[in-house]
Amino acid sequence: MIIDSHCHLTDERLYPIVDDIVKGLNANGIESVITVGYDLPSSTLGVDIARRYKEVYATVGMHPHDSRLMTAEIYDIFRNLSADEKVVGIGEIGLDYHYDLSPRDVQEKVFEEQIELADSLRLPVALHVREAYEDTRRILENNKSKLSHGVLLHCYSGSAEMVKVFSKYDAFFAFGGPITFKNAVHNIEALRAVPLDRLLFETDAPYMAPVPFRGKTNEPKHTALVVKKAVEVLGVDENELIEKSNKNTKTLFYKMK
Repeated sequence: MIIDSHCHLTDERLYPIVDDIVKGLNANGIESVITVGYDLPSSTLGVDIARRYKEVYATVGMHPHDSRLMTAEIYDIFRNLSADEKVVGIGEIGLDYHYDLSPRDVQEKVFEEQIELADSLRLPVALHVREAYEDTRRILENNKSKLSHGVLLHCYSGSAEMVKVFSKYDAFFAFGGPITFKNAVHNIEALRAVPLDRLLFETDAPYMAPVPFRGKTNEPKHTALVVKKAVEVLGVDENELIEKSNKNTKTLFYKMK
């Protein structure tokens, strides 16, 4: 039974069928999922979903795209939501220089503030990083005293060399559908560079569906396809890999049962 460490059950493509998705998890080999917040509405709804289903956990956070919307009131709401036993982390937070939907200086400020929030709550952070790995490294270095509760690089798209750099901060790395794509050489090299005791799996559903469902709506059940590709690449036993990745997920998101 696999854990999907990052999906978005609050998305308009998944929320209308969330009951069917959750009811079908075990039949599709999925033990549990983490539905990840990216703004106030998704964080609030994600926690509500997690409260409804024992297989679902949640994180709360402000995505770098919407950093410009962050307020003191939202921080207070995130803090209150995080008291719930089903809220296991702060995320997804970080930097995204591909679209620059929020100014970069605002992204950095809100990123650092959410690291501080997570530290105060003794929770791990789940990072979204796109075309901003060096600035992410700098921010983590400047805030390394606040990272003792765990760091995850979700849907890791950095280089194999950067795996070593982020490992300085005891980071975990999650991989999803992109490792199954035809042009996945870069992702495969990075996957091979990650120690097995730092590896997690995810779907990022409804996005990034693995082959043969690429271009279609992704669902947590497709985590199994990601794991099968990782088994092929790494040449390890599938059950052993699932056991290790599940242990890693529960070590990082320590509130999971």
